[in-house]
Amino acid sequence: MAILRYIESCETSGIEASDHFREVAKTITAGKGAQRSVKDYMFTRYACYLIAQNSDPKKRRNCIAQSYFTVQTRKQEPIEERISEDFAIADRQVLRFCYPGFCTSAFAHR
Repeated sequence: MAILRYIESCETSGIEASDHFREVAKTITAGKGAQRSVKDYMFTRYACYLIAQNSDPKKRRNCIAQSYFTVQTRKQEPIEERISEDFAIADRQVLRFCYPGFCTSAFAHR
């Protein structure tokens, strides 16, 4: 079963698979109104990403999912870069406040 491959991939990465792949029971109605319970899964966004990136790109739905995650990753990169820059600025401000003259003396020895 393909889902077991994705769960194994998650665990191999050192990530707790049960946090991302949740097995659930779903009741379905069969012929003549009979109901029975079947195994199903609920996925986190991370699990969906793993599945999409490891699926056959020749199938249209897989290709669409891979495209979606690629676009979302590209959207996130500038945001993370900005956050990193903001932290660097905040760190410099803390240094200036806590250690007046630190920034000027640190660069004076060049």
